[in-house]
Amino acid sequence: MDISVILESIISLFLMIMVGVYASKKKIITEEMNKGLINILIHIALPFMIVSSFIFTYNDTIKDNVIKTFYYSIFAYIIVIIISHFILLPIKKDKKTILHFANVFTNTGYVGFPILHAIYGPEGVIYGSVFNMFFVIFLWTYGIILFKGNFQKKELINEVKKILVNPSILAVCIGIIIMNFEIVLPKALLMGIENIGGMTGPLSMIIIGVILSNVKIKNYLTDWTIYYGIITKLIVIPIIIYLLSLMLGITSKAMNTVIIMNAMPAAAMTAILAENFDKEKEYAAVVVSLTTLLSLITVTGILKIIM
Repeated sequence: MDISVILESIISLFLMIMVGVYASKKKIITEEMNKGLINILIHIALPFMIVSSFIFTYNDTIKDNVIKTFYYSIFAYIIVIIISHFILLPIKKDKKTILHFANVFTNTGYVGFPILHAIYGPEGVIYGSVFNMFFVIFLWTYGIILFKGNFQKKELINEVKKILVNPSILAVCIGIIIMNFEIVLPKALLMGIENIGGMTGPLSMIIIGVILSNVKIKNYLTDWTIYYGIITKLIVIPIIIYLLSLMLGITSKAMNTVIIMNAMPAAAMTAILAENFDKEKEYAAVVVSLTTLLSLITVTGILKIIM
């Protein structure tokens, strides 16, 4: 595995973050404008990216592995949720919410996909897209419940209704239809979907940069929960998933894809939802930034172990 692939992905993300920092410092993007960018990201760019991730061609062997990836992905998400809950017991309140969300939801698209493509080619991206589908489903159900907290029965029903018509969930449904029926979209429509979806990565990183520009990072350098969370996220959880796969005798490209995706840094949505729900938003931006930077080292180590 050429380390340059990981290095290029990480540097690219940080350049985008720095653009956000610069834009905020120069008042090009104000706090109010950043909230608007978050809405564009969640309601427009992200759904288009989700649809585009389902548009691929596969043979019978890949189709069989796609089905296995479905099961492995669900299994991994459930295991990570359980493990993370117990590992983070020493941490309380909103910081626990942020770190738990970061453990469960990783940067699948903008670090994970380039690495999978470098290792397994387009086939790896296909399996990554399946994992990413569950990322979306869990994000807009379990992830939102994490940030919103407990619901009354009536409120929960209303939230479930909102989730079902959420643009990202609708995008998953459209993507599944395209995939199952192997629908071939007109080239102009496909280009439009891919280009709009392509804004998701840069936009999310710029938003994080804007949030990060107002963070006094020095205040967090002595916060032990940051270091605890990073070790849990980047090392402990992917290693546990790998060991469980060995115990179950599962060794395949599909399983390796799930392990690799779990080794990725915290998803940009960690900071974006923290901003949206006003819960430790600065802390969340630091977690996303540091896990992204340090994943250059940890992901390389994980790959050497599983490959």
